[in-house]
Amino acid sequence: MSPSPTDPTQPTGDSVVVIGAGPAGLTAAYALTKRGAGVTVLEADSVVGGISRTVERDGWRFDIGGHRFFTKVPVVEQLWHEILPDDEFLLRPRMSRIYYDGKLFDYPLRASNALKNLGIIEAIKCVASYVWVRVRPPKDQSTLEGWVAARFGWRLYRTFFKTYNEKVWGVPASAISADWAAQRIKNLSLVSAVVNAILPKRKQTNITTLIEEFQYPKYGPGMMWERAHEHVLAQGGEVRMRAKVTAIRHADGRATEVVTDEGGKEIVHPAAHVISSMPLPQLVLTMDPPAPDDVVAAARRLTHRDFLTVALVLPESASFPDNWIYIHSPEVKVGRIQNFGSWSPYLVKDGMTCLGLEYFVFQGDALWNSPDDELAALAAKELAALGLARVDEVQAAYVVRMPKAYPVYDEGYKEAVDTIREWIATAVPNVYPVGRNGMHKYNNQDHSMLTALLTVDNILDDAGHDVWAVNVEEDYHEEQRTTTSSGTGRDAPVLPRRSSESNSVESASLR
Repeated sequence: MSPSPTDPTQPTGDSVVVIGAGPAGLTAAYALTKRGAGVTVLEADSVVGGISRTVERDGWRFDIGGHRFFTKVPVVEQLWHEILPDDEFLLRPRMSRIYYDGKLFDYPLRASNALKNLGIIEAIKCVASYVWVRVRPPKDQSTLEGWVAARFGWRLYRTFFKTYNEKVWGVPASAISADWAAQRIKNLSLVSAVVNAILPKRKQTNITTLIEEFQYPKYGPGMMWERAHEHVLAQGGEVRMRAKVTAIRHADGRATEVVTDEGGKEIVHPAAHVISSMPLPQLVLTMDPPAPDDVVAAARRLTHRDFLTVALVLPESASFPDNWIYIHSPEVKVGRIQNFGSWSPYLVKDGMTCLGLEYFVFQGDALWNSPDDELAALAAKELAALGLARVDEVQAAYVVRMPKAYPVYDEGYKEAVDTIREWIATAVPNVYPVGRNGMHKYNNQDHSMLTALLTVDNILDDAGHDVWAVNVEEDYHEEQRTTTSSGTGRDAPVLPRRSSESNSVESASLR
């Protein structure tokens, strides 16, 4: 008897179609093929890894955004080491600092270091500013601006919180919801910071710090997904590159086929199940027949923040020990600077280093559309303005653009996502969104992998996991406390909705 075409454990070709070969898609494909399921992975790009890829240019390797391999999820930790042997990982120190006014401040903020860098006069002004907000607190503390100012004073707010958050999210801090700040810097105020600096380690049972070291593949995060790709193929799966999904056909309450454009040729892939890590709006808009008007409208209102890196090759003397430095100086547009040599010595060349200047943008704005040579010149100029290197030290430059890097949590996004979720659950219940863009959730890499693993369990074992519950805990993923925590949560601020006009122009103010 031939196997049923709807039995996902049989490699019949009419089994599971996975859309996207990033962390979520390849994790799903790896887990499925490991259990003997027939899998076809469809990737529109020419490389695997999604935003977790490692870009290689002329022998230089760039990590897009910086990916620390740290997780509170044991099954994800186990999978990393199953895909990639232990000797392919490095254990790297975690170091990040804040650049402001020509000085480097510890991150997380330490009162003694911050007060020393600010100087006695500015420190007095900051304390006076803090006293003032205790007397006259901001009237509106529902925004990041009001919430932070009420706890640190206006001067420290402008120094350490305003500029960087506006660069990342592209809107004024006065328009960003306070909920995000409350999660990231809860239990911290100027008073508690000073007390902890003067009286350290005295009955501190709830102090939050960040991890001090993390794992990292020696040739960058893309190494993990290149190896996962190889495993999927070896286990009998199929991975089709440059396969752009143009339609997901559905009938009688189930998706039945996924259609791709591959080199101008239409290819039809039968599917008993579809696991999708493509952007959630794109998933809806490829449905054939189309989704109802309200679902389409919900899809069209979801937006993303985009990202570009200008990688500059410099002498090793321009290096610094940080993995990255947050740039809070308002006179430059760059938001963060990666030092790829501090991630792994295998990413750079002897006697040289490579610094990645990161710009947070919207597709179609002035920076996104700038020619590569202009972006390289801007990055070199800003690096010099920050005093980190001279323009004439730059020996090569490379520009990498990454669309849809951050799902935007704007006003009404939850309602839009809920509308889409409800329709998928009833109209095409064998379609499973996973991952950061697939679910329009501000997930870390490990969260994305976990959504894929739980989805595979739901398909093969009818496990009934609530995949949408991943990444809802309050604890930030890289935090560690003196008390135990199993949270894997990460959040993003709720932003005001951008008008159609602002989508086509660069925001006046720029994580």
